[in-house]
Amino acid sequence: MIKNHHNRLPQLNGELFLTDAGLETWLIFHRNCALREFAAFELLCSDDGQALLREYYVPFLQMAQRESCGFVLETPTWRASPEWGSKLGYDLDQIAVINRCAVAFMAELREQHGRNGKVLLSGNMGPRGDGYDAGEVMSIQEAEKFHGLQVEAFKSSDADLVSAVTMTNTPEAIGIARAAASRDIPCVISFTVETDGYLPSGQKLCEAIEETDDASSVAPVYYMINCAHPDHFRQELDGGAAWTRRIGGLRANASRMSHAELDQAEELDDGDPIELAGLYGELRRLLPNLSVVGGCCGTDHRHVEHICSAYRQAA
Repeated sequence: MIKNHHNRLPQLNGELFLTDAGLETWLIFHRNCALREFAAFELLCSDDGQALLREYYVPFLQMAQRESCGFVLETPTWRASPEWGSKLGYDLDQIAVINRCAVAFMAELREQHGRNGKVLLSGNMGPRGDGYDAGEVMSIQEAEKFHGLQVEAFKSSDADLVSAVTMTNTPEAIGIARAAASRDIPCVISFTVETDGYLPSGQKLCEAIEETDDASSVAPVYYMINCAHPDHFRQELDGGAAWTRRIGGLRANASRMSHAELDQAEELDDGDPIELAGLYGELRRLLPNLSVVGGCCGTDHRHVEHICSAYRQAA
């Protein structure tokens, strides 16, 4: 039997947990913030940047309080890995410090705005390469070593778990799961898919989840799907197959555009928040263990508020 950390996290007990939305697209399109390499973590380095992050995160924490539900508070560290850090001029020691400081910043937000609720601090991780392209795939061993620095930084902080999002291939996901297991910190793996429901690597979502579970001595606590519109993967969930019970979270895009189209878009496509929320309601009926909901590219506070309502109405 695969070991897991289910008993250490409350979001798999059937209670609704919200999370945030499209941080980077909100910063770029709603606040005209120039992000180098999509790296929101650099905002932690200035008072003005921290103020922007508070403006973004605090309403979500207030929403969770208002709705009497839990919240998974993700650090703005999707790009705070060794390779992306190097492109931005940071060495390994600086990247480790940035990840720990990000958790400390979020812990302060939790203390100020979420201490009356269930707020979990999640160390957020992204792929080594582009989130829209599998590119040159690392071996499992290479991925475990590469991502180990970021996992170690989160383990040495107040993070409750790590969440690897926009994963494009299974060897990288397995490497992260193993890095987390060796450090005894719960891990969530979130795959992204193309408009056909397949990972950018060309693998089916069900196969990616099953392969990652089979290769893990300590399984991810659950899986998520992010950075894709529900229309792109809904058909993969029909039939009630056992693997769908491993999906515990969704962070969908507002737009139906492909990754390639989104990469070239000069204007924000924020879709229809009410329509998107309705699709989440349908997905809840297909995913019996879905408990964590939020958004990804193009979504903001409006989308998550409607998603929260639709989720509860679909109960």
